[in-house]
Amino acid sequence: MDGQTARHSLQGVASLPGDKSIAHRALILTAIADGSSTISGLPGGADVQSTRDCLRALGVKITDPDDAGVVSVEGRGLEGLKTPRSALDCGNSGTSARLLCGLLSAQKFSTTLDGDASLRRRPMARVVAPLRDMGASIDYLEQDNRLPLRIQGGLLPFTLHKPEVASAQVKSSLLLASLAAGTGCRLLEPVPTRNHTELMLAYMGSGLQIRDGLVELPPGARLRGSTLCLPGDISSACFLVAAAALLPGSDLLCENVGVNPGRLGFITALQEMGADIELLNPQTVAGEPVADIRVRHAALNAISLRGARIPGIIDELPLLALVASQATGRTEVRDAGELRLKESDRIESTADMMAALGLTIESFQDGFAVEGPQHIQGGLVDSRCDHRIAMTASVAGFLTTQKVAISDTDWIAVSFPGFRQLLERLVK
Repeated sequence: MDGQTARHSLQGVASLPGDKSIAHRALILTAIADGSSTISGLPGGADVQSTRDCLRALGVKITDPDDAGVVSVEGRGLEGLKTPRSALDCGNSGTSARLLCGLLSAQKFSTTLDGDASLRRRPMARVVAPLRDMGASIDYLEQDNRLPLRIQGGLLPFTLHKPEVASAQVKSSLLLASLAAGTGCRLLEPVPTRNHTELMLAYMGSGLQIRDGLVELPPGARLRGSTLCLPGDISSACFLVAAAALLPGSDLLCENVGVNPGRLGFITALQEMGADIELLNPQTVAGEPVADIRVRHAALNAISLRGARIPGIIDELPLLALVASQATGRTEVRDAGELRLKESDRIESTADMMAALGLTIESFQDGFAVEGPQHIQGGLVDSRCDHRIAMTASVAGFLTTQKVAISDTDWIAVSFPGFRQLLERLVK
């Protein structure tokens, strides 16, 4: 089948919003630090606002972000959080719910965590079960494994954790519980995941160390107020990188992007497919690796992904499916059953999106396969209220001369407000 022919290219320089994953952690850790902190580059997405609002409800003073995303946080130390007046609303943010679940497990008060209808469908047992193993008292209020839940804070012992699920959220939740309890912990991951929490804990003076894959947080660790500058969000950058790689004549530079090795799965996959991508001007900012990403159009070939590589690309797999439809050969992704537990069932949502665009995809319980190149048609894509699906469909809209309509594009603001406007500005 013939490949795609598009009228556009992507050219220019792009600045990305601050990294959403790091932003959640920056807000939570500065909230329990000793002294004041400044965070710059805080993104304006709804998920990060949910974390900020929950912390405010716990008595933390956090300013509204200015035009540069700068906020001030008055840390309350490990013992200074207050009992909220009502349930903490995590909105659509699984990161908020799972990280706060750990933090609140060691407090001296009870708290209820809740979220919107979408978040209530997402699993919580992966965090609750290991926290209960530590001695935390957590009860589901309506349905097992789902929000809302009630956390009765208390003392937690020093523990060796071996999480069954390869998840940075689970790891971070356990570290936060141990930090707040003052007991410290040792943690051994089944598969390495993004290490933003560990890097920030070390940067803020906790004494955390990593030896041979074993994370060690010492008893009595405390955090100092710090100045944190958030890099651009690599997950957001991936959508621009994909568009530039696919559109002939493209030459795009994404500035000041976080290039944490645990987050580079999509970039590495594209490079293996033949994409012309360079990481320029590498540096370290507040413990995080940062670089500029330059991408130019190139012909792509199929690859296979599975196993330990999946955690580092899990959020970008719907986008990879679209890219694979324009590559030569059969791209196959397996061991990605975690996709079914995101804001939507992303295996099903991706298959429906591809079908709406006239593309063929083979779905598995734990992944998918796409044969390319295929021709993208116009159509109506149901975003399923999932920002990743809506953003992927937005990229597809520039790969065809036909109209691509997308339902509920407001959900893009969960992670990348202004995404579509930036994409349109860069398209030539």
